[in-house]
Amino acid sequence: MRAETVTTPETPFAAVLEPGYADYALEEAAIQPFGARVLPVPAGEDALSALADKNVFAVLTRERRIDPALYSDVPGLKLILRYGVGVDNVDLKAATERRIHVANIPDYGAENEVSDHVIALYLAVARRIVTRDAEVRAGLWGVGQKSPVPGHRNATIGLIGFGRIARAACTRFRALGFSRVLVSDPYLDTKTRAAWDVEAIDLDSLCRQADVVSLHTPLTETTRNILDARRIGLMKENAVVLNASRGGLIDEKALAEALQAGKVFGAGIDVFETEPPAPGSPLLGAPNTVLSDHCGWYSEASVGELQRRAGAELVRVLEGAPPANWVNRW
Repeated sequence: MRAETVTTPETPFAAVLEPGYADYALEEAAIQPFGARVLPVPAGEDALSALADKNVFAVLTRERRIDPALYSDVPGLKLILRYGVGVDNVDLKAATERRIHVANIPDYGAENEVSDHVIALYLAVARRIVTRDAEVRAGLWGVGQKSPVPGHRNATIGLIGFGRIARAACTRFRALGFSRVLVSDPYLDTKTRAAWDVEAIDLDSLCRQADVVSLHTPLTETTRNILDARRIGLMKENAVVLNASRGGLIDEKALAEALQAGKVFGAGIDVFETEPPAPGSPLLGAPNTVLSDHCGWYSEASVGELQRRAGAELVRVLEGAPPANWVNRW
């Protein structure tokens, strides 16, 4: 058994608000030469209480929301680091006012994992894998055309956002036989559009024309509920909605109602507005809907890369430099 390292009131801590990972050996190895330690804060424990008497220079989080009270109650705090891309669980304005760096890890290589997961959700929904599994286990056989499958030969994929993950998904959808790619992204430039042979289109038109609508955009005040009841109402009855980006991009109640009414064929959802979803979440009872637990990013390789990059950002801050992926620049 490893002996417990002695700490003092001056020991610098990087606090991890869990749920996190199995261990933090990579982060600990990176900051150990500075005399710093990693301090995991269990999910059920109040972060303010856990950190009140500690010399905390950084707080790391995955999905747990950071209480802005932390900014003033942890006076030595220099960095809030998100294990991942989106930072909607951090109050950027309050952090900036306190001159606390907020950083993310946008390039940890999970575009393959997330795009694979998007395709897996699509195929599970479109081919009715989950319901077929349940039917076979219940003794049913030869369901066939009683449960129609739309097919995707020469179909149209609509991508909302066109960053690294969306581009990886684009390649995979084309490999399945999708012949037309529509993109709604205000940052899509002419060069990228030509290189990827995609069509730039407004969001309403994308919703009308796409057989599959897949979300790949950050959650901001502008994009919150970007798929609302009106836009969902524009979709084809055979449309499939996919979201492995951020919860809150879809009006979950409106989507569930459309699924219940048969106005949308199906949905594959990996992220939710509230995580985990409450027992009464409307999507939990929606038909032909496949749900997963915000795991699209996950593989052992992606976790290792996230933790290595997190350790590197902690080192930069301990050395007095700003983080490499500094989000709230001032």
